[in-house]
Order: sequence, then C-alpha cells, then structure tokens
Amino acid sequence: MGRVQTPIPGRDDYFSAWAVTHGGYDPATGSALVRHWLGLTYRLARPLAAHSVPPAAVTAAAAALPALALPLAAAGGRWPLLVALVVAASGLLDNLDGAVAILRARASAAGFVLDSVADRVADGLYLIALWLLGAPGWLVVAAGAAVGLLEYTRARAGNAGLGEIGVVTVGERPTRVIIAVAGPLAAGCLPGLREPVAAAAAAGTLAVAVVGLGQLTAVLRRVLGGRPERAGRRGPEDVAGGSGKNGGGPPARRS
Repeated sequence: MGRVQTPIPGRDDYFSAWAVTHGGYDPATGSALVRHWLGLTYRLARPLAAHSVPPAAVTAAAAALPALALPLAAAGGRWPLLVALVVAASGLLDNLDGAVAILRARASAAGFVLDSVADRVADGLYLIALWLLGAPGWLVVAAGAAVGLLEYTRARAGNAGLGEIGVVTVGERPTRVIIAVAGPLAAGCLPGLREPVAAAAAAGTLAVAVVGLGQLTAVLRRVLGGRPERAGRRGPEDVAGGSGKNGGGPPARRS
C-alpha cells in the first residue's frame, strides 16, 4: 500500500494553529500587515509541507544561507546588492520553517530550540556582513551584544511565566532583518557611501535592540514584578511560556 498523505490545512486552520503557538494572537482579526505576511508564508510553505520537507531542513538553510553573504560583502562594488537578496531570502526561510512545522503538525520543543539557535547564528552573520561592508567593529560588537541581551531577556521572561509573544517591541527580529537588508541594498546602490551606510545599519540595529530591551523591561516590571518565583525545576515547556496561554504543551517553533 502507498503512503497516505495527510491533507494540508487551509489558510484559516493555519491561522488558528499559528495563534495557539503565539500566545493567542489572532491574525484573522489583528494587524493587516501580520495577516498578509502570514498569508504569504502560508502560500510558500504549503508546497514544502506537501512534499514532506522537514522543518529542521528549512531552519538549517535559514541559518546557513547568510554565510553566502560574507564573501559578497567583502567584494565591494555592486555585490552588496546580492547581500541584500541573500539576507532577505534567509529572513523568509526563517518564517517558513515555523509554517511548515504547523502545516505538517511537527511543532515541537526541539524545533523551538533549533529555531532559536538558528536565529542567533543568522543574526551574527548579518552583523559580520555589515562589518565587512565597512561598519566599525566596536559598533557591530555593541549591536550584537544588544541583540543578544534582548533575546536572552525574552527567553528568561518566558521561563518566568511571560507568554512567548509577550510584548511586541520595536527591536523584534523582522525589524532587524529589514535593517540588515536595507544596509547592503543602499551600499550596493551607492558604492561610494558603503562604509557610512553600513555603519548606519549597524547603529540602527543597536538602536532598535536597545529600545526594544527598554520596552520589554518595562513590561516585565509591570507584569512579573508582583509574582513570586516559581518553585521547582523548570522544564522545556516553560522556555516559551508553555504553562501560560499555549495551554501547557511544548513550545512550538515560531513562524
């Protein structure tokens, strides 16, 4: 007998499943930008899910792809235009892995951890590309530290009971990916201004990460300030606030 293919959920079912894994945020009634973006990722992820592409393979591709941008960034001239394309493709893949996981009912705690690690690898490669384009090393290091601190604080907040989506700050990863695309794009269009443009992109990343950290910290003080520390050993389900809005199950990979 041939293998029975599991039907791919429709868009509305995908939105519902996405909401469950993202703190109950309903894209059907929320921001139009979020709804259109998720509609795009659904259309792109559907054929991957139909061909049984593993979500982990998409995650690995999203993390490895930015490495191709490094020699392109170092080449100068108009090559940074391809850097922007590579970074944009990486950011898109980062959303597709979560969509594929949902469509194939493969969301898992292991996938969540892998996705988070892949994101941090890609974040680092984006900043290295800006350094190769001419951004000062100290600025790139400061931006990387700010991004790492923002993401670490969010992870610890989830461990303390704040739902995975928590608060949407100005420093979220989509904003940082947009900056990482805009910098090389401008550098490729204006080769003579490559270094100041790269510096501006690194400074932009630093700025949104610092502001985002401030926004997240303010929410943490308000929401978690009066809560007692949870006793006992924390399990993997707590990393993404699994004991909160997500119904106590394992955290799902983010799309």
